[in-house]
Amino acid sequence: MKEITKETYLNWFEEMSFWRRFEDKCRSLYLKQKIRGFLHLYNGQEAIPAGLAHVMDLEKDKMITAYRCHVLPMAMGVDPKRIMAELFGKVDGTSRGMGGSMHVFSKEHNFYGGHGIVGGQIALGAGIAFADKYFEREAVTICLMGDGATRQGSLHETFNMAMNWKLPVVFICENNQYAMGTSVKRTANHEDIYKLAHGYEMPSAPVDGMDPVKVAEAATEAIERARRGDGPTFLDIKTYRYRGHSMSDAEPYRSKDEVNQFKDEDPIGIVKNRILENNWATEEELNQTLDKVIERVEECAEFAENSEFPSANQIYDMVYEQENYPFLDKIENQK
Repeated sequence: MKEITKETYLNWFEEMSFWRRFEDKCRSLYLKQKIRGFLHLYNGQEAIPAGLAHVMDLEKDKMITAYRCHVLPMAMGVDPKRIMAELFGKVDGTSRGMGGSMHVFSKEHNFYGGHGIVGGQIALGAGIAFADKYFEREAVTICLMGDGATRQGSLHETFNMAMNWKLPVVFICENNQYAMGTSVKRTANHEDIYKLAHGYEMPSAPVDGMDPVKVAEAATEAIERARRGDGPTFLDIKTYRYRGHSMSDAEPYRSKDEVNQFKDEDPIGIVKNRILENNWATEEELNQTLDKVIERVEECAEFAENSEFPSANQIYDMVYEQENYPFLDKIENQK
């Protein structure tokens, strides 16, 4: 595994804190109606992208996920200002303002969405991996899903095909304990989601998703297996979201005591404590880092606020490849 150093921890603290504050700012802006539509926040799950990005080859490895997709592309290198602009529906956004919160994309940084259909990205992730294997690119695809998506039939079809063809893909369940408001305990005969891979003899394991080191260790083994041609792995990364499923979630299905219990395992707190224990930084220095984080978040909001909304004609430029499409001709003749 790639070495984890003092600099790794300091970078993790800054970036994970930034991701948390970015999401908090999104919540505030949503309440002010600057951000519309759906909004799914990532608070509590920051150890996953931190650990993954540390061991991935960001030059060629790919990532695809569901609709809780603001933080993961940042870990892949996407400019958070452009992500915020996308949430605002502005033209400087990653999808030029037409995707919104659930559809962040960046081909430049190998981030393939942001998908609103539950489980829809699972088969797409295998498809990306198939293309990489076909063209001998030596790349690995990280395909993330929520625990609710593991109940989709497409997961089983995809797992079967991925094992048959030994595709270079790592399937990851971001198991935050709840599919919207339904707990894992209520969705199946067992709570060990990683066991779903046993029927296909796919290597699988549960992972502590509150510690970026544990995520990095498990991801390293899975990525190396995929890159050498031995096929996929399924990781059941157990984490917890501190906010509701979305902004419209009143969270009647869980208690405040439960949430507070998991806050004792806050991944940012884990990273901070290790920094302090090893004397890699003082409390004052970490507070200075947080001041810088807050400033960066405000810059993102300002960038999005100052960006323009896309013109109405943009939808035709992005949806229709054929320039003389008959539908467009008809619109032009009606003017």
